[in-house]
Amino acid sequence: MMALNFPNPVRSFDAGRSCVSFWGSDASLEIAFQIEIDALRKLGADPDDGEAQMLATFDSHRDAILRAAASVYGRHKASYHRLTAADVSGRS
Repeated sequence: MMALNFPNPVRSFDAGRSCVSFWGSDASLEIAFQIEIDALRKLGADPDDGEAQMLATFDSHRDAILRAAASVYGRHKASYHRLTAADVSGRS
């Protein structure tokens, strides 16, 4: 069985859902992830940051976010996961 990986670097800001969306894959399955804005704030984003700044925070913490996503996915293999501030606690 192939492990979760993130071959697609695309991520998108979704103000309506208060998150940044990104995708991983497990073999031929696409796994959708969202990381809440509150989690990005925990990683250093300012509460007043807009789309560009939220995406910059995501990019500067991409490795930690992807590790958190892999950990969450490893506990429950589903096609969608929403990461919270608790999921990225202690990561930088």
